[in-house]
Amino acid sequence: MRIEEAEFDEQELLAKLRAGDDRAYERLVAEHGGRMLAVARRMLRNEEEARDAVQEAFLLAFRGLARFEGQSRLGTWLHRIVVNAALMKMRHRRSRPEESIEPLLPTFHADGHSTIEFGQWQELPDERLLRGELAELVRSSIDRLPESHRTVLLLRDVEELDTAEAAELLGVSANAVKIRLHRARQALRTMLDPALKRGRA
Repeated sequence: MRIEEAEFDEQELLAKLRAGDDRAYERLVAEHGGRMLAVARRMLRNEEEARDAVQEAFLLAFRGLARFEGQSRLGTWLHRIVVNAALMKMRHRRSRPEESIEPLLPTFHADGHSTIEFGQWQELPDERLLRGELAELVRSSIDRLPESHRTVLLLRDVEELDTAEAAELLGVSANAVKIRLHRARQALRTMLDPALKRGRA
């Protein structure tokens, strides 16, 4: 399908949604529900909460159709709504103090040199490790990050929001997003490096 046809198709779908066409609602859910659920699962790490977040996101989207001006793709708009719904769930369940990220960060000698010698990740030869074991290790390592840092890493590096969007959704400054992202990436590299060294061996 050409871009012009896709845009026309989306405008037609929007018109039917705004007219209350049930088949249009079914099509919207069928086309975007799977991707939205994947986003919610990544962020919430809980199947029931993820499904609730997607349902809430669709309800919010249906209620907000009149305000959707079509300046972005429908999928992009829905993505932002489900990210926001997942963040709201995360805020509601936050009841205990967050653990420090410090134990996960790299450490340094008095002269400023790192206590860990990081290898060159691009030298990994084993494609199976990259696709299977490493993918699972990356997911589990991200899960070990404190929530404030994990969320920033997911929003910026996985969901590909820019710094300003992430800051707006999280209610923090752009500088706070940059600092958390830098520290989250450092921690992730520290956790992944031993496995990557074994993969090269």
